[in-house]
Amino acid sequence: MVKICVSNEFFEIIERDVCGRIGKLYTKSGTIQTPTVLPVINPLKSLVKPSEIKELGFDAIVTNAYIIKKHFKDLGCNEIHRMLNFNGPIMTDSGAYQLLLYGSVDVHPNEIVKFQEEISSDIAVILDVPTGITRDREKALKTVEETLERARACLNIRDNSKGILWVGPIQGGLHSDLIAYASREMSKLDYHIHALGSPVQLMENYEYAALVDMIITAKANMPANRPLHLFGAGHPSMLALAVALGCDLFDSASYVLFARDGRYITPHWTYRLENLSELPCNCPICSKINANELKELSKEERERFLSLHNLYVIAQEIRLIKQSIAEGRLWEHVETRCRAHPKLFQAFKALEKHRDYLEKHDPVTKGKEKGIFIYDKTSLIRPEVTRHVKRFLTRYRKPPQYNIAVLLPEPHEKPYHKDRIVKKLIKKVAKQKAHLIFYNPVFGLTPIELDETFPLSQFENSCSYQEAAEHMIQLFEEYASKTLNAYTEVIIASIDETVDIAQKMLDICKNKSIKANIICCRDYVQIPNSVAEILGTRYSVNGFR
Repeated sequence: MVKICVSNEFFEIIERDVCGRIGKLYTKSGTIQTPTVLPVINPLKSLVKPSEIKELGFDAIVTNAYIIKKHFKDLGCNEIHRMLNFNGPIMTDSGAYQLLLYGSVDVHPNEIVKFQEEISSDIAVILDVPTGITRDREKALKTVEETLERARACLNIRDNSKGILWVGPIQGGLHSDLIAYASREMSKLDYHIHALGSPVQLMENYEYAALVDMIITAKANMPANRPLHLFGAGHPSMLALAVALGCDLFDSASYVLFARDGRYITPHWTYRLENLSELPCNCPICSKINANELKELSKEERERFLSLHNLYVIAQEIRLIKQSIAEGRLWEHVETRCRAHPKLFQAFKALEKHRDYLEKHDPVTKGKEKGIFIYDKTSLIRPEVTRHVKRFLTRYRKPPQYNIAVLLPEPHEKPYHKDRIVKKLIKKVAKQKAHLIFYNPVFGLTPIELDETFPLSQFENSCSYQEAAEHMIQLFEEYASKTLNAYTEVIIASIDETVDIAQKMLDICKNKSIKANIICCRDYVQIPNSVAEILGTRYSVNGFR
């Protein structure tokens, strides 16, 4: 049964990963599976028919109610679907983008609300007042207050029996406190979807780091069971990042705007058609033509070709994002995409200050667990690492049977206790009440009894000890204060790669008056006998040699 306009019953969450989710948005004209992009349809001229867009796999489209009202004001009830020849959900914008561009629109906010009801929109937006990217806080506050006033007025005039899902936009622009305020106030109102306003200019200027802050601020102050729409976002390179932050819906005319400018979209970046000697895509459009043939087409044919190709790429990226969520690999997908452009990578690194928020909303279990990938120290901000570190520091206590802590570099095999050299060491120290604790660049410290716990064995890492030194030492210092002082002695084993880290750990122990010694070994093979020797000599235990 289709569910419409019932609070908390119009949106169903199916899968989650990081802050992203796969969901079902129920409208009166059908179900929209999220996350998804709603391609923008110009009601006056469209190179790609809405019916073709649906064939490409898009559940819904968006068009402009303000433009329709200006040019088709006599459009009858329920005629928006017939006019666009689209059998599926249609979202209508209110003219706020024109307000942002031109400073005014010749329609009253209440008038556009009633018009969207008349044409039977499935998802409708109030005529909000975009903040833009102004740094004038007073001006920004006025846009927030006016948008909230219009949102409250809409509640008094809209007809809920029409079955329309109403969008309550969140304004505030670059002012995080205003976004938080707008989110909280809009959340108190009976809206089905929220939308983050004013991101287009940021995305045009590649200011993705600022966009990260805007999205997380909005999400943190709105109900989790309401979808978040990001206005004007449609380039595939940034969609995964936005989804991972919690965005569910996007609308974009990028596919056709880029085509008119001779730009060819790929998942990573955009090419100028004149610079293409090959078409780096094998979609049904590109497989029928080569780059030179494309350049020779008429202007309209070329724009239509590029529009169709761009739509294919956007649709493919959405499918990849959904698959990544279903597999619990959204973070890897985001990291791959963000490393394609310096500004996106800057935004990815900006997640560092939001790591607690990301960890809080990332599911602890995701069905069948997959190993995680660590590429460099930037990868250490991912939720699984943050979660382990927090739990280790707050919940772990040393087992009472151990008196001596033996700190070892991580061996080659995981889980660590199955490594042949570690097995040898376990036998040698079995009677010594010696606790084996492994240190590594990713999780800092891993006691041997936890080495099979996810994700302590289920990860691949290319991050070196030197790269992660600050991360490791910070964790070790906290651990030393809470737990290491409970041991009678700490023995730190090092190999050539870990000498500097081991020395810093030794210095921390000395500063905290913890009895500690360091063993410098040429390689890992030497560690068992070196540890056994120091324990055997010091405690006169037979059978070590």
